[in-house]
Amino acid sequence: MPALNLYTNVPVDAVTTSDILKDATKAVAKIIGKPESYVMILVNGGVPMAFAGTEAPAAYGELISIGGLGPSVNAKLSSTVADILQTKLSIDSSRFYIKFYDVQRSFFGFNGSTF
Repeated sequence: MPALNLYTNVPVDAVTTSDILKDATKAVAKIIGKPESYVMILVNGGVPMAFAGTEAPAAYGELISIGGLGPSVNAKLSSTVADILQTKLSIDSSRFYIKFYDVQRSFFGFNGSTF
């Protein structure tokens, strides 16, 4: 049930959003080892944001997962998501933060219950 929330100050059109959703879904599923059918990606473009005192292109992400996270996986996810943002939105990796949450099954709801 990995969920990746991405926020950026770069306006994102529908085609670019679709590409990011597809690329990020595949990457998150593969790196964490969870089926794509449980991966959720949210892209929020045009969000007012400053990083290092400027409003140059920047992004913030949060990835929540029930298991599958750890130092090496998190590093790979950070690098891969940064690459997607660089390729699709021209956001330099030095202007992107991502926070990881490894949550208990009972802390995440799905289908009217919890995992």
